[in-house]
Amino acid sequence: MDLLINIAYLFAAIGFILGLKLMGNPAKAKLGNYFAATGMAIAIVATAVLILNDSPKVTNVIFLISALTIGTIIGRVMAYKVEMTGMPQLVSLFNALGGAAAVIISINEAVININTPLSLIINIALALGAILGGVSFTGSIVAYFKLANKFNIGNQNAAKIVARFLLLSIIGVSVIFFSSNILGISFLSYLMLISIVSLLYGIVFTVPIGGADMPVLVSFLNAITGVATAFSGIAFNSPIMLIGGILVGATGVYLTMQMCTAMNRSLGVVLAGKITSGEIPQGANSNIEVQRISAVETASLLAFSKKIAIIPGYGMAVAQAQQACYELQKKLMEKGAQVTYIIHPVAGRMPGHMNVLLAEANIDYKYIKDMVDVNDVMEQFDAAIIIGANDVVNPAAESDENSVIYGMPIIKAYQAKQVIMMKRGMATGYSGAVNPLFGRRNCKILFGDAKDSLVQINDELKNI
Repeated sequence: MDLLINIAYLFAAIGFILGLKLMGNPAKAKLGNYFAATGMAIAIVATAVLILNDSPKVTNVIFLISALTIGTIIGRVMAYKVEMTGMPQLVSLFNALGGAAAVIISINEAVININTPLSLIINIALALGAILGGVSFTGSIVAYFKLANKFNIGNQNAAKIVARFLLLSIIGVSVIFFSSNILGISFLSYLMLISIVSLLYGIVFTVPIGGADMPVLVSFLNAITGVATAFSGIAFNSPIMLIGGILVGATGVYLTMQMCTAMNRSLGVVLAGKITSGEIPQGANSNIEVQRISAVETASLLAFSKKIAIIPGYGMAVAQAQQACYELQKKLMEKGAQVTYIIHPVAGRMPGHMNVLLAEANIDYKYIKDMVDVNDVMEQFDAAIIIGANDVVNPAAESDENSVIYGMPIIKAYQAKQVIMMKRGMATGYSGAVNPLFGRRNCKILFGDAKDSLVQINDELKNI
């Protein structure tokens, strides 16, 4: 039986690795999801067989089947119900559940073995699993509300002070307990105490982090959950938990560093909630004199453009405009235009948000480029259409040292011959930074819902 279980775990691990490999290519990402899901299904079945073989109680069977059924139903309902604009929040929620699971696993193992001393290595693994899981759980919950714009940051300085105190408390209590245990408490009591403190730390640790840094935070918390899972794998001597945790942790760290590079900020600065000292004038964007353009005029301009860039942002997700955008692409290509989608690494509310949106509209990935691939030739584009993006095309990041996004690499849309920005109004982007692109001579604003505007443009193109 053990041999069959290990073989199953081997196939599960192969499924995870192949899934991650294929997800690196958006054109094969769906297949990668299937491989990863198959690997997880194999791992769950193998673990269920192992548990039931060791303790074939009817209550265990009922509980296991009930838990799997409930989880499957909830997951499927949420997958179909949640709109693309809510996907970042959903990712944070799923990550929070992973962190909560790590805490519960650690405490449960301590309760089961309350009268059986565990080895020092196992105790440390359980403690680290509870600490990291607790931080990931509450941190992801706060991120969930921030992404949904339902969280008031409040006093950042107070949160930072409390966060440092709690972090030092976690480290201090853990060192004292494992070195001499002069506190005179049991491992279970220590684990309960440290879990509570970690849950509180996750809240105050996340509170000061700015909205524009949410993609980095989501990746970082995902990495923490992976590491917590790996420690749980050590405690349970479970190779598949260890492998899965390492894969999630490693990819999360790598993605986090990529996000930091894309924003030209260090991870320490992001997690410290630091921003530049510049203040954002109230209603500053509204004070910029802009040139308006209508959907009819936009259609005429695009009809006579040969090289066109489409730059999507969170506004496209809000308007659910990706399908209309695809229709625009087809009509422009029928007229002989070359159309390129340009994606910024931190566009949207989570890593890869725009790629997922475009894939949902079945847009071929060969038309999608990263900003580093086109920034040097941006002046060759006859027109750049910016759909709901703001911060990722903001030239203040290059020229204004007082801007909150100064130093962040941007898509140099302002270098295109003509720029058309689709916006609902003159509100700032997620970072709150003023965008001087609005007032440039080569920039015109098409006000309105992005989907409605694109539909009007498509209708006009039929008549040109």
